[in-house]
Amino acid sequence: MLRLPELIKVMIIRKNENWFKMLFIWKGSVLPQILPRLILLFLLSVAIVFLKGKIFDYKVALNPAPFTIFGVALALFLGFRNTVSYDRFWEGRKLWGALLNDTRSLARQALTLTAYPKDSKEIKTFINYLIAFTYALKHQLRHTDPAADLQKRLGPDLAGSLKLARFKPIMIMKQMGLWVQEARTKGHIDTIIQTSFDENFNKLSDIVGGCERIASTPIPYTYRVLLHRTVYLYCFLLPFGFVDSLGWITPFIVIFIAYTFVALEAIADEIADPFGTEPNDLALNAMSEMIESTLLELAEQPLPATNQSAHWYLD
Repeated sequence: MLRLPELIKVMIIRKNENWFKMLFIWKGSVLPQILPRLILLFLLSVAIVFLKGKIFDYKVALNPAPFTIFGVALALFLGFRNTVSYDRFWEGRKLWGALLNDTRSLARQALTLTAYPKDSKEIKTFINYLIAFTYALKHQLRHTDPAADLQKRLGPDLAGSLKLARFKPIMIMKQMGLWVQEARTKGHIDTIIQTSFDENFNKLSDIVGGCERIASTPIPYTYRVLLHRTVYLYCFLLPFGFVDSLGWITPFIVIFIAYTFVALEAIADEIADPFGTEPNDLALNAMSEMIESTLLELAEQPLPATNQSAHWYLD
């Protein structure tokens, strides 16, 4: 199983990969997604060169000058669009980083600030609440079924009672609050420690709310349509502007320019929803399993046998 330091090490190796090898990377790039569009544009460019820039005997009188000016403006527009998308991606990553920190803090409080023995049923129950909360949030953001993960951590009765709940992470957090209330009633914690637990619960609530805000507030559709139309109109007009000066080199130059613009648009669309399952989205499976492992290790409980999602970093 890959632990946190090993995960970080793998990511660093990926960042410092050989420059020549990166020229031919396929998996994890947007090239498979945009390749059919590039092929279509290449064939169109070949046809335009063959017809010498004419459409039904009408010569499309374009030259490279307007494309140069408009290309700079389009590049700035795409840069702004990618910044907006990456801000959403980075905010989602910060929220899940905060989730790791806050669940660790709550586990530590349960282990060191309560009178429960570390191997007691109550401690194991609370740790499972934290783990189930993490998986429930992942499934809510990805609109997938959490039944198997919740049943494994919460048992069939509690997992069954949450089946119809719309906001399962919040309902699990309610169970954690009831756990703290019961510990206070039984005298295992005092009011000061109870307040400390409550502060971390509020942080978990903020994390859920932040993730829901990102997931439920997409980039305005009209904004995406405007950029999409502009990029493709620019790319499909490019061959007419270069055919007279470049001849049969035109299709290759057009594909090179189009790859940059089309790929930037595709990347922006991909990371605008950071909680999806595309290659460049957040690795929520690996993050969830990492949180589970660190919480079980804190509680000195057996760790999962294999961390399959860690291999996301190796692809």
